[in-house]
Amino acid sequence: MGRLENKVAIVTGAAQGIGKGIAGVLGREGAIVALWDISERVQETAETLKGSGVRAFSYKVDIADPAQVDQTAQEISDAFGTVDILVNNAGIGLFAPFVEMTTKDRDNVFNINFNGMWNCTKAVIPRMLDQTYGKIVNISSVTGPRVAIPGLTAYAATKGAISAFTRALALEVAGQGITVNAILPGFIDTPLTKPMADDFQMDETAFSSWLAASIPIKRMGTIEEVGYLALFLVSDESSYVTGQEIVIDGGNISQEIKGIKS
Repeated sequence: MGRLENKVAIVTGAAQGIGKGIAGVLGREGAIVALWDISERVQETAETLKGSGVRAFSYKVDIADPAQVDQTAQEISDAFGTVDILVNNAGIGLFAPFVEMTTKDRDNVFNINFNGMWNCTKAVIPRMLDQTYGKIVNISSVTGPRVAIPGLTAYAATKGAISAFTRALALEVAGQGITVNAILPGFIDTPLTKPMADDFQMDETAFSSWLAASIPIKRMGTIEEVGYLALFLVSDESSYVTGQEIVIDGGNISQEIKGIKS
């Protein structure tokens, strides 16, 4: 029996990347996983997971639309009886100098990264309160809460807001069987690596090698490694952990000067 046997989990932004990795890990531990994404690709991802024995179900959802979120959360409750776990992973980045960023650019980033997380949490938390049980994990980033990258001002602001939201909500529901935590990934090997390389005007392979060389562990993280950290936070093994931000970055932000060897 898996650590999450028959728990019902929603993972947003699950068509690819970190969300896909988290959905796979939770599913292999026995969870019924609802994969949410705005991309049609989410159906293919769910079918792939089903092929490996995971009980995975796909839902095309725009998390910036509260009505869609509420309706889909209700569909899942009707189908499976409850929602035990929510992983707010969906997010976008926008690489642009602050002086060139438009109000529309800013709003697009906030509507997905912060408002989308808010909408999803708002939709499921009444169910968690009714059953006095729930696990919420918000995927933030080291960029914003811990460090900064020029050109990612809006993105960093949303991730800082997610961290603050996590702490505040955790305290609100701490005595009601619900834990709320955040994961702060550093550089993870996902399909977003290519657009990042483009932003830095580098070849993808060269960019990946350059990043890996700068990280103390000498590689980027994998989506499964983020998945296993999420697994701990949504399992009963973490029942005394709430309101926390856990960094997973291969030691990268611990460096004062990169490249110095012991």
